[in-house]
Amino acid sequence: MISEKNFDLSQYIHHHLYHLQLNLHNFKISNLNEHFNNFWTINIDSMFFSTILGLIFLSFFLKVSRNCSIHIPNKLQIAIEIIVNFVNKSVNDTCSNSNKLIAPLSLTIFSWIFLMNLMDLLPIDCIPLICNYFFGTSTIRIVPTTDINITISMALVIFILIIYYSIKVKGIRQFLKDFVVQPFQHPFFFIFNFLLESISLLSKPISLGLRLFGNMFSGEMIFILISGLLPWWLQWFLSVPWAIFHILIILLQSFIFMTLTIVYLSLITEKH
Repeated sequence: MISEKNFDLSQYIHHHLYHLQLNLHNFKISNLNEHFNNFWTINIDSMFFSTILGLIFLSFFLKVSRNCSIHIPNKLQIAIEIIVNFVNKSVNDTCSNSNKLIAPLSLTIFSWIFLMNLMDLLPIDCIPLICNYFFGTSTIRIVPTTDINITISMALVIFILIIYYSIKVKGIRQFLKDFVVQPFQHPFFFIFNFLLESISLLSKPISLGLRLFGNMFSGEMIFILISGLLPWWLQWFLSVPWAIFHILIILLQSFIFMTLTIVYLSLITEKH
């Protein structure tokens, strides 16, 4: 009886940790009993929900910008203005240069990551049951930021911008020179400088992606364990306070990713 219970719980946890995948070799879609681990695999659920949430973000902001009123703003406009003012203040307090990309990029990052994190508050069995009823599959994950491919991809975009603006501001020669002459200018330390600067540069996208993934994945695991281990009445008792606390985590992770992006780009785009 105990082994059967453990097996059911194990199956339940694994079920909620599997992605709906597409194998690009044969265009076969995974199911509950088959999952792909090769490089040429797309997590359809992560791509779908991140794209839909991005379109929702763009639609809301576009609608408000076209119908905004100075005299009698509606509630949606007030909410959007609060977000824009919050991001603008964060950029102005952190960034001292006139790079026109940082503010809209920060707004996009904060809003998009917040919406993706917010999916974690939906009941974990709700969307899989709906998909199983209409499409015949319940193997689906609805929180894109619990997929390390999504978080690392966003971090790599920031990394590419860091490289681009470093070369644009300093020039390719000075950019490469800084790898060997900073922070120690003696020729004996050139190799040490190169290793130190390379680690410092590569740690930025890794820390951005892994921090967001780790926090959201651990939060999802707690929801799964609450749902799988406890009776329904105790689930409601524990899920509500954890969900309230998780809202703070959602906001905090969105803010941290946005703030680090502002800091990295502002430091790079300033003249050396």
